[in-house]
Amino acid sequence: MPSSLIDVIRQHVPTAASLTMAARVEQPRGLLAALARVPDPRDRRGIRYSLASLLAVAVCAVLAGAVTFAAIMDWADDLDPAAGRRLGFTGRVPVLSTLWRLLIRVDAATLQAVLTDWLRSHLPVPQPTVRPHWRIIAIDGKVQRGARLPDGRQVHQLPAYDTTDGVVLAQVQIPAKSNEIPAFTPLLEQVVARLGSLNNVVFVADALHAQVAHAREVARLGGNLYVAVKANQPTLFAQLKQLPWAQVPVGDHRRDRGHGRRETRTVKALTVCTPGGIAFPHAEQAVRITRTRIVGDQRTHEMAYLVVSLPADQAPPADPQDWACSEWHIENRLHWIRDETFRENAHQARTGNGPAVAAVLRNTAIGFHRSNGEPNIARATRRANRRPHDLIDAVTRNYLTTQ
Repeated sequence: MPSSLIDVIRQHVPTAASLTMAARVEQPRGLLAALARVPDPRDRRGIRYSLASLLAVAVCAVLAGAVTFAAIMDWADDLDPAAGRRLGFTGRVPVLSTLWRLLIRVDAATLQAVLTDWLRSHLPVPQPTVRPHWRIIAIDGKVQRGARLPDGRQVHQLPAYDTTDGVVLAQVQIPAKSNEIPAFTPLLEQVVARLGSLNNVVFVADALHAQVAHAREVARLGGNLYVAVKANQPTLFAQLKQLPWAQVPVGDHRRDRGHGRRETRTVKALTVCTPGGIAFPHAEQAVRITRTRIVGDQRTHEMAYLVVSLPADQAPPADPQDWACSEWHIENRLHWIRDETFRENAHQARTGNGPAVAAVLRNTAIGFHRSNGEPNIARATRRANRRPHDLIDAVTRNYLTTQ
């Protein structure tokens, strides 16, 4: 494990392939240069501080564990003059009200896109493989319980999380008096904008997104969908339960032990893309996962039914097994970290774009530390807080990458 953030960054190759829709041009990878792409919401008159510098200090503070806007400002106040200059401040850092007024006005979706591109530009190039390398993107809603909209409703967001790299590719805020279902298509469009295409991409989602329109939109964009099915789709759920599972051999069987429990998971998969297939567009296989869990003297047994838009030769039973586990990553490696490490539910940001921007900063911090191989985000933020110069050096290096 490298001893500093500088060593982590130095381990990365100086160039990385990007899958955005932009033309192949050389761009600086430094955080300040990346943040210069964010539109400035301020009036041009009276601007004293660079937008990129203000946003960079907010990003660095959250990377170092700041959990509120006030904590961001405290971290900035503690910077010595040399560190401030490296972030673009020629004199004193701004007061809290200056930074807060910017963070509640900046466009959260644009900021997420810019920071996602910056994080992905530091990732190593994946090595070619014989089999397709599936990029598994988990989609699951997240409620910021401490934040409120003007009408008193809680802030609800829908992120798309790359389970391989640990980076949030896009995030959409759910409008008031709506839910996750209408937000699915805008989220897909943002993911396409980041990746350039959905070739070899599999979206995994819970039963809420077992929607005919979702399946058709993912297929139209060239991606694949792997989604659970429950009683919210009664016809499809009944069809899946009535398939001849007793005649289907077990395709994958695994046993796990940990955290005081023992779990056995078996997977059966059945081709359903036939003239008499099931009532779900583009479904190639039906999957049944049987889970048996023993905790102490208690034994639980459950069956989950899923559909996937890939045939058996491209997704043998071991893959749906892995992908079902990958869906839990967005809960365990993103939502839980935002709640526990960054205490998101206790942060009562309520003004303007403040809640959405705060979520983007936390997504970025988690993605940055994950992409650097950090298994414990809380420990990584404490290390970054102890070594601010190493942190600033890591995020402001201007390596060039071919996009």
